[in-house]
Amino acid sequence: MKTLALPLGLSPRDGDRSRQGVLCLVVLLLLLTVACLISLGSGPTGADLSHLWLYITGRGDELSLQERVVLEAVRLPRTALGLLVGAGLAVSGAMMQGLFRNPLADPGVVGVTSGAALFAVAGIVLGSTSLLAPVSLLLGSHFLPLMAFLGGLLNTWLLYRIATRGGETHTTTLILSGIAVGALSLALMGLLIFMADDRQLRDITFWNLGSLGGATYARVISVLPFVLLVTAIIPFVARGLDALILGDAAAFHMGVPVQRLKRLVILAVAAACGATVAVAGSIGFVGIVVPHLLRLVIGPSHRFLLPASAIGGAALLLIADSVARTIVAPAELPIGIITALFGAPVFLMLLLGRHSAQRMGGA
Repeated sequence: MKTLALPLGLSPRDGDRSRQGVLCLVVLLLLLTVACLISLGSGPTGADLSHLWLYITGRGDELSLQERVVLEAVRLPRTALGLLVGAGLAVSGAMMQGLFRNPLADPGVVGVTSGAALFAVAGIVLGSTSLLAPVSLLLGSHFLPLMAFLGGLLNTWLLYRIATRGGETHTTTLILSGIAVGALSLALMGLLIFMADDRQLRDITFWNLGSLGGATYARVISVLPFVLLVTAIIPFVARGLDALILGDAAAFHMGVPVQRLKRLVILAVAAACGATVAVAGSIGFVGIVVPHLLRLVIGPSHRFLLPASAIGGAALLLIADSVARTIVAPAELPIGIITALFGAPVFLMLLLGRHSAQRMGGA
């Protein structure tokens, strides 16, 4: 007899992994603390870890004005933004994998990334035209993040409407329509890029590679409610996502409001990912690799997997950002390059390992 829901790693041999889950959360919290200290204490100029220690212990008056400005106005909002973006992407990826019962799912499945990228490129290319110039001048630095956020939500709404028939959302239709809408978004982006000048091409390239370089307290505050939303629903969706491993019908007979669960998860993920992409650009692999790795350690139980993914994603992004700031100092490498260099090989190893395990199981 075949084991149910093998794509998520559920097996009768897994047993109760509550102890591993609790231990993993403790270790991840320690890792996140270290990542925050590294992020606050590293950079090409200004304060280092010794200055950070003075600041933390209340001896900030011993620091120069430049060192205090670097810590308070540059690194603190950047660390806070990295924490929120990493947590939002990773927990959204874990929810998508649970909802679709597939470890290859990520937030881009619901069209957030493609929609945000399309509208961001449109904002860069058309922001100086008579069509969008008044809005761009009115919003200033908030124009591009708002465009990306609206694009992500609009794409998600479109896909949700396509995939919902008779009050029921079909996940297969959602995935397939996501591929089609993503291809259409890519084609429209290609058209906009063809129209762009050299400066706009440079802006598009750096936005697509992702960066926390523009971190401010205003951006932190703008993304905070959406990441809080997707993390606040964890206690309410964890049991339902566990039940969905057995299929929609089984989950419904177990008392899970399947349609309401899907709607809540999709909307929360769309809002969180739209906000994170808007403030940091496209950052890949965090939403796939982090929950996938953690599922191998603590199992498929979402009451541990979701908070662990949020903490692990935040730690990973802060470490990646610290590397991006220092590896080619005083220049800064786009953070999307760092996450791809780490995430792509790990993802390939996971796929190859899973393929080998399936072949052995079928032998």
